[in-house]
Amino acid sequence: MKVLNETILSSSAFSAEIDVPIEKIDIADWLFNLPEAEYRRCCPPDHIACGNTLSDDGQRMMINVEMIGTGLVVQHYVAEEATATYCRMNSISDVFTSAGRTQVNVIWELKAESIAGGRTRYTNSVIAHPTDAFMEFIAAHDIPYADAAAARQEAGGDHNHRETPLFAASIARHALAGSKAA
Repeated sequence: MKVLNETILSSSAFSAEIDVPIEKIDIADWLFNLPEAEYRRCCPPDHIACGNTLSDDGQRMMINVEMIGTGLVVQHYVAEEATATYCRMNSISDVFTSAGRTQVNVIWELKAESIAGGRTRYTNSVIAHPTDAFMEFIAAHDIPYADAAAARQEAGGDHNHRETPLFAASIARHALAGSKAA
């Protein structure tokens, strides 16, 4: 599977403030211990299911199933970096549409930074890159790349805008609970 890293299909980043000091935040712990019911609460009705496993080479991995616009997306996020204040997740995501199945490469970055007053700013960034399979899919369906990118930007941006404050609230609850349960 060839990923076209130099080409951006969509990109969005949103932030939300958390009334918890950064010392109590642990995004990696939250992410890899996120109960499915809590994941579903973080962007209803789009979030459908999640789970954690390991990739073939032993890296931590999170599987997310969600609707992005009109596409059902199964994301296979492998942790490239996972710390208390920053996670970089990389997925070759399967996208199921009414026209068939394709794949995109999604980079999901979750970041916490300290701000004034003992608070934390959470930023949720999502960048999608086309794959060769995606380019073949849109060519086979006579969809101009600009149209596909505009649709993905609108749907992905809307989804990220809605899930970011709910992720932030969930991270805060996890931090305040001081345990692996959200």
